[in-house]
Amino acid sequence: MNMPSAGGVYAITDCENITADELLSKTESILSVGVALFQYRNKTKDQTKKRTLAVALQSLCKKYKTPFIVNDDLILTKEIAADGIHLGQHDTDIDTARSVLGDKIIGVSCYNDFNRAVIAEQSGADYIAFGAFFPSSTKPEAVQANIELIIKSKEVFNIPVVAIGGITPENAKQLINAKVDFLAVITGIYSTGDAASSTLAYNNLFIT
Repeated sequence: MNMPSAGGVYAITDCENITADELLSKTESILSVGVALFQYRNKTKDQTKKRTLAVALQSLCKKYKTPFIVNDDLILTKEIAADGIHLGQHDTDIDTARSVLGDKIIGVSCYNDFNRAVIAEQSGADYIAFGAFFPSSTKPEAVQANIELIIKSKEVFNIPVVAIGGITPENAKQLINAKVDFLAVITGIYSTGDAASSTLAYNNLFIT
């Protein structure tokens, strides 16, 4: 499965704050109203549980024809034939991931580092992600990125740009106005009472 041609919401799991059953239920609600990309982010050391949950979430993504990206786990990505991997600063390098995964989607966190994004594109990344743009409860220690970074990136890069970090329906419009391709959201959809309605609130920003 290739990168979506149009932008939209990039849903990322909240595996730390809700149960597996709740995660699966909310994920189906989120996928049912439509997201562009879905990332499985799980920092547990229990590989059996991690893989079991990955397969269950992947099955939902297949049902709703949504690309399923694994965060930071090359072995798991390869094992379950996920649609791609997202790499952080201390994860596998792009060349290694590409040699193992072939033409799968490879995304790279660039934080607030434009030069890292330049290298990522040159190395064959399929998208780059900047953030945090706003204070984030998921990563309160995250470096801060500014909107000028998106504007500059859209002028220079040929691959999609993702924004992450504390993004809400109230503050997201300025990122969309800067031509960001995808809004990566965790808390804004998983920590609400109605995951489907919350996802729709983000989706609507792309069409209004």
